[in-house]
Amino acid sequence: MLNYNIDFANKVVIVSGAAGFIGANLAKRLLRDYPELRVVGIDNITDYYDVQLKYERVEKLTAYGDRFVFVKDSIANKAAVEDIFSRYAPQVVVNLAAQAGVRYSITNPDAYIESNVIGFYNILECCRRYGVEHLVYASSSSVYGSNKKVPYSTDDKVDNPVSLYAATKKSNELMAHAYSKLYDIPSTGLRFFTVYGPCGRPDMAYFRFTDKLVKGETIEIFNYGNCQRDFTYIDDIVEGVVRVMQHAPERRKGEDGLPVPPYAVYNIGNNAPENLLDFVTILQEELVRVGVLPEDYDFEAHKRLVAMQPGDVPVTYADTTPLERDFGFRPATPLRNGLRAFAEWYVRMYCRR
Repeated sequence: MLNYNIDFANKVVIVSGAAGFIGANLAKRLLRDYPELRVVGIDNITDYYDVQLKYERVEKLTAYGDRFVFVKDSIANKAAVEDIFSRYAPQVVVNLAAQAGVRYSITNPDAYIESNVIGFYNILECCRRYGVEHLVYASSSSVYGSNKKVPYSTDDKVDNPVSLYAATKKSNELMAHAYSKLYDIPSTGLRFFTVYGPCGRPDMAYFRFTDKLVKGETIEIFNYGNCQRDFTYIDDIVEGVVRVMQHAPERRKGEDGLPVPPYAVYNIGNNAPENLLDFVTILQEELVRVGVLPEDYDFEAHKRLVAMQPGDVPVTYADTTPLERDFGFRPATPLRNGLRAFAEWYVRMYCRR
């Protein structure tokens, strides 16, 4: 295992995308468990999905008083990013701000270039200018494209993205590597695999299916149900991020006298892909258990198998061996446990008002 070389005591951490699903959960964990640490969150709170969810996440973080600062702006706004770095002088930056969603990138490409490319460039530039000790950023399992070899390893070639979203995430890895090489900035990219859990993104399958079933609508299951996803529970994602944050790749010189890039990439996934039809069955059972749906709900009448959609892949499956080796951690929350937590949150949030 690697030794931690970042001490959170009296540190300032910037979390971009702080109103998002992962960002808000990460900020909460840091503020709760590290009382000497401050978090500066930035998020432009787009209407890609229900903004009320985002505002509620931020509201919960304000309970930590002046240890949490929130800036409502976009990382694509260079002046805003510059102001945050100059004002708060962060030692650690976690970039989770991004326009998410594979299918949305097909119809709204501009949003992905603005946030995922220009925004990330602004973050990198400020990390360079302000001497950040460690940049951690969200990549995605989508960079593996339609690779046939599974499980996906960080040693695999990832040169054939099948969506613009995937291409922007691959570009983030390349940009971070260049800045690590040129400017000796320690950076770590994290390829997340199908993150889910309470208060998640409404555009994700488990949330979207639930909304449709409650309304009596039909859910569409892609590739005729022959899809597998490495569903990874939000608490496991956050645990992985917190551990990785505390070890910045080591700075050292190469034979050419230039920095050997202090750069790393890890998968964070459950290492256990689930068939989409099995996933839907467990979700239905948990929704019935908590009373979101009646016991006699006719699931077959509300389910339709359809073809694969553009930008989709049939399987995602994370090889987490490097994460286990370096940080002694492997996500392991069973899918039923995670979907049960989601169902219990959903019934509190939407069914008892």
